[in-house]
Amino acid sequence: MVATRHTTAALLLFASAMLVGCAGVSLSTAPEPVAGAVMQRAPTPPPFPVAGRWTLASPGKGQCAMTFGSTAGGATEGTIAPEGGCPGNFFTSRKWVFDHTGLSIRNHKNEALAQLSVSGTRFDGHATSGEPITLSR
Repeated sequence: MVATRHTTAALLLFASAMLVGCAGVSLSTAPEPVAGAVMQRAPTPPPFPVAGRWTLASPGKGQCAMTFGSTAGGATEGTIAPEGGCPGNFFTSRKWVFDHTGLSIRNHKNEALAQLSVSGTRFDGHATSGEPITLSR
């Protein structure tokens, strides 16, 4: 009689597990991916070192020198020290970030000032105000 109870209990447990599987319920503890969720990409370093002195230029608006700093070779972000005479509000530049979208220049409030793409050995793009910007050595 005891063996029959254990066998019946085992069969009921097995049948319940099978029914749960048929109902589309996962017993897995791993979370399901959310539809439309954006996966974060790992930072990819720029194709060349960004640290050093650059010239930021905006046609018809002027240009200035900027020193880009970084913490290590292959860095994906660092500091910016602009020199005088920068066009627009680029005198507030304090940080650069390189990710899958390109090079972003940010101010002291971490607000984007420009977004640039790699173009050979320089960067081309636009300020958030829409004006064209180049960053070259």
